Amino acid sequence: MAISKAEVYKVAALARLKLSEQEADQFTSQLNDILEFANKLNELDTENVQPTSHVLPIHNVFREDEVRSSTDRDKALKNAPEQQDHMFYVPAVFE
Repeated sequence: MAISKAEVYKVAALARLKLSEQEADQFTSQLNDILEFANKLNELDTENVQPTSHVLPIHNVFREDEVRSSTDRDKALKNAPEQQDHMFYVPAVFE
């Protein structure tokens, strides 16, 4: 399957790009080279290859949940510009 210059111009128009004749020739050639390489990959025997979503094995990187104490409320509110009822006070964003 090859890409024609007309298809390059169509994609350029969809992307709102203006291409010169030289750029259209260049992109047509480059896109056809990419498709040719992709077709070479289709020749490989992948019958016994397991599908992967990552090159390296990835394991859950989250830590275990554990109960632990948090920062003291008074210490957390110490530098707050304003506080109300032991909470940060911020101006309302909705009317």
